[in-house]
Amino acid sequence: MKRVWWAAAFLTLVLLACLAWVAIQIERQSVSEEARAADVIVIMGAAEYGGKPSPVLRARLDHGLELYRRGLAPRILTTGGAGGDPVFTEGEVGRSYLVRQGVRSEDIIVEQEGESTAHSTAAVAEIMRRMNLRSLILVSDGYHIYRTKKMLEFRGLTVFGSPRSSPADTGGRGWWIYVRQALAYFMWVVGIKI
Repeated sequence: MKRVWWAAAFLTLVLLACLAWVAIQIERQSVSEEARAADVIVIMGAAEYGGKPSPVLRARLDHGLELYRRGLAPRILTTGGAGGDPVFTEGEVGRSYLVRQGVRSEDIIVEQEGESTAHSTAAVAEIMRRMNLRSLILVSDGYHIYRTKKMLEFRGLTVFGSPRSSPADTGGRGWWIYVRQALAYFMWVVGIKI
């Protein structure tokens, strides 16, 4: 019985160490700017309110727009499904916002079915495969880049992370965000889609 307890304790320590290591990688990726020339800029969706982007979505869109205006990619791909809204999707709201900012509508691709990061990344990979696109600049919140990047790389894409500008997550709240993303990453690794 004592051996079982020690084995369980050892396994728990190994799992906690792995979780901490991934959380540290997430934190490092969250501030790493990798943007360079690519086939497309992928902007991950976030909440929209009655057809208008939430502050988080707007910040992501503005960051993607800046990369587009710098000429790093000829296209932008917006993502995100309805999220409970019967009229609007995050992807379409993103597209409308970008068009109002002067982006040509033919330069925007919309993925509007994604109900989760896993769903959106699968859809993005399929869209890119069909369009013969292989590389992308991934725009999202810093804490979200690592897991999303791994999901897209798993599907054979070359991914350059570019986190949107946001206040630094410091203290316990910041680390809780990284640990939560690490847990979500491990769930994806074992096949649980969230």
